[in-house]
Amino acid sequence: MVAIKSESQQAILALHRMRAQLMKFRIMQTNALRGLLYEFGEVLPEGYRDFAEKISGALAKIADRLPAMLIDSLREQWARVQSTDKEIAVLERRLKVALRENQECQKIAEIPGVGMLTATAAVAAIGDAKTFRSGREFAAWLGLVPKQTGTGGHVRQLGISKRGDTYLRTLLMHGARSVIVKGSRTAWIDELLQRRPFNVVVAAVANKLARTIWAVLARDSRYTASAMAL
Repeated sequence: MVAIKSESQQAILALHRMRAQLMKFRIMQTNALRGLLYEFGEVLPEGYRDFAEKISGALAKIADRLPAMLIDSLREQWARVQSTDKEIAVLERRLKVALRENQECQKIAEIPGVGMLTATAAVAAIGDAKTFRSGREFAAWLGLVPKQTGTGGHVRQLGISKRGDTYLRTLLMHGARSVIVKGSRTAWIDELLQRRPFNVVVAAVANKLARTIWAVLARDSRYTASAMAL
């Protein structure tokens, strides 16, 4: 279905895979630290930034009443998390370079809700956009179209299929949430929010983002606000 990728596209996807692996490791390590500290009465926030701001103070508070071997081990684990964070930052800088050097990435990065990560991942994953006959076919490849079931001529739509490229679909869902919560919301989104649950609207906006990305790449055009109506 998808066109054969160039070596440069494969290289960008490799960077994304390495970053995703490091992100999982960072989450695992911070969750472990949060759980251990909770056992000793220190409750830390779930968000990584807030966690990073609070953990040094939490370790200092328990340092006097707990064995030094435990405190040292906890600080070593936090150091590993910080090292991982630096590795993630290096990969993100390299992806920013890829964005600057690729005109297709720059074009779709102009779409609201599409940042550096989504732009580079989309261009690398899609290969040649013209492989897909339409934006809807591209959205279906990403698993962003509703599943359907029914008998006797009555068709019922279910949730999105969640087939295809999980990583890129997740990035588009994050981008859709950003558009809804703090982006440039349209009348269409506002009206949809009045009728449907929030997560359903997120999926609908992510679908529209995918179709807009396809339109920009397949037609070699630039983003316009009207393109979001595709």
